[in-house]
Amino acid sequence: MESTITNAKSKFQLSDPAKEKIITAICWVCMALFLYTAYAKIVDHARFYKGLTRVHLISGIALYISYAVPAIEIIVALLLLIPKSTRIGLYSFIAVMSSFTIYIISAMILEKKLPCHCGGAIEKLSWGQHTWFNLAFIFMAIVALRLMQSITSLKT
Repeated sequence: MESTITNAKSKFQLSDPAKEKIITAICWVCMALFLYTAYAKIVDHARFYKGLTRVHLISGIALYISYAVPAIEIIVALLLLIPKSTRIGLYSFIAVMSSFTIYIISAMILEKKLPCHCGGAIEKLSWGQHTWFNLAFIFMAIVALRLMQSITSLKT
């Protein structure tokens, strides 16, 4: 019985090169998300800033946030791009996306009117969809980190 379970487990193991490809794909998707949203926030900065000022939770620091968020997104994207900083990039991505998710949930609870100023097509999502979208990306980044931990030959 035990050997059957062991054999079943070994059938579903990924090779290190396959894991590396999955990690790379996840990093590229996360990087693309942050570059896309940063670009949208920079191109239409006035609209992004105005949206932030309408959220009571952060209206007092909206100007700082309007510059910091796209800058942070670009920095994290660069960390994901550089192989030696992939791990810290994934941890940073998770931290930033978790912050965004906590902000969304807080706004859903505390704000009467919820303006979305995420940029681009992501603004078309409902707040519930936006939360699930963020959680899916957080989950993907966690999967990439777990795969990194299981690779013996990957040095980051």
